[in-house]
Amino acid sequence: MTATIDVRRAATRPHTRTSWLDSRHSFSFGHHWDPSNVGHGLLLVNNDDRVRAGTGFSTHPHQDMEIVTWVLSGELEHKDSERNRGIIYPGLAQRMTAGTGIWHSEMNPRPDTDVHFVQMWVLPDTEAASPSYEQLDVNDLLARGGLVPVASGRDHDAAIFIRQEQATLWAGRLQPGEAVAVPDAAYAHLFVPVGIASLEGAGDLGAGDAARLTGAGSPILTAGPEGAEVLVWQMG
Repeated sequence: MTATIDVRRAATRPHTRTSWLDSRHSFSFGHHWDPSNVGHGLLLVNNDDRVRAGTGFSTHPHQDMEIVTWVLSGELEHKDSERNRGIIYPGLAQRMTAGTGIWHSEMNPRPDTDVHFVQMWVLPDTEAASPSYEQLDVNDLLARGGLVPVASGRDHDAAIFIRQEQATLWAGRLQPGEAVAVPDAAYAHLFVPVGIASLEGAGDLGAGDAARLTGAGSPILTAGPEGAEVLVWQMG
């Protein structure tokens, strides 16, 4: 495997914009179909979404997918056909296993504030699982600095469990100048939804930029002068 770091800038990503939604897609999604861009490793969807106050995604189905949602600002209300319901806010790790099939909605319950979140889809290692839902507040862990495993199917003490033993999602709220090592993996996907960070061997990544790492080891990521919030998928 040739070691590579492929930087994808925010402005080059497919863009969906409606009266209520502003979304940039890292990979093929919906009518934005590109057979050369269907995922990286096990990660198939990395949508950077902004949903206007009082609007959102009405009830719709999913099947055989591990779906992780990470809110950056505002709130998102989840309801599903398994009678799960919750308000997702910054620092709350949330996972939905679609399994054999689930219907859910994701609405912005606030009347005056937009919600900004990243939704990520990973292939499960077990098909036809029972649908399920899990969430846990990890704000205290994030406040300690560094990268925190927030979703994992491996042997991590992660906040939420995903049905994919070859994948772990790490999150970090990096302080100005704070440096971390990107977890070593066959495939890693680094996304910077907020702030600026410099990646060893690739340079600066601004808000909305991503880097796809393939066999690239553990390059150092350093937050810029305003800090940065980062999401890293470590995948076999």
